[in-house]
Amino acid sequence: QVQLVESGGGLVQAGDSLRLSCTASGRTSSTYVMGWFRQAPGKEREIVAALNRISSYRYYSDSVKGRCTISRDNTKNTVYLQMNSLKPEDTAVYYCAGSTLVQLTTTRKDYDYWGQGTQVTVSS
Repeated sequence: QVQLVESGGGLVQAGDSLRLSCTASGRTSSTYVMGWFRQAPGKEREIVAALNRISSYRYYSDSVKGRCTISRDNTKNTVYLQMNSLKPEDTAVYYCAGSTLVQLTTTRKDYDYWGQGTQVTVSS
């Protein structure tokens, strides 16, 4: 089993930046792909960004492309999501997720482990 704990969320103003962190514990060697998802009130959970184990492949949703960067430090078992130029529509609960698949995936059902989520609220 793998446990994921997110941190770094908060209340910010439009245009500000935040860096979310997700630290894994347990059988971290089994999590090859890491992703960040978000869920706004009344909406489906959607992929924001994903990264494979050696950081050779990255995915960004169109809604955050150019404003966010996903990275990981395998020595610390931590994945990050740097978010810049935040917009009110970025307001959501952000979830870190881990997949045992080797190939990069953006499909929610491919992720086996989930964190509890961290709230990001962007005021206009």
